[in-house]
Amino acid sequence: MSRPKYEVADVIKRFGKQFSAQYHPNGFQQKVLHALILCRTAEPGWHKEECDCCKQIRISYNSCGNRHCPKCQAAYQAFRVEGLLERVLPVKHYHIVFTLPHELNCISPLDNRWFYNRFFFADGIVVPCFVKNSLSPFLINVLLI
Repeated sequence: MSRPKYEVADVIKRFGKQFSAQYHPNGFQQKVLHALILCRTAEPGWHKEECDCCKQIRISYNSCGNRHCPKCQAAYQAFRVEGLLERVLPVKHYHIVFTLPHELNCISPLDNRWFYNRFFFADGIVVPCFVKNSLSPFLINVLLI
């Protein structure tokens, strides 16, 4: 598998200062951007990997482990999806996605807990309105940021 010509870290390095000046990311967002820049570089450290068959040694840089990092989370996501599919009950069900309107993105970081508690409360009211009387809705809310 070949590496992409540009990675997320390259984009952040090139446009990060301009982005920060224009959009004023909060501390959490700045921390994520910094982690993405450092991912799989010498700064977080490195480790040796040795092939069991040929004994070839390879040096690998440590990953950031940030849940927003595409390099770190691609494999994790694949295993997670596979695990979820194994646990799906053999019953008729619907996957409904509630998306936050873009206009509210600027206020959600001000008080995440308060905001998303109300967002999840609202979907708990809306979904039962669409369910037939003979069914009992069961909701699993997942916040994907």
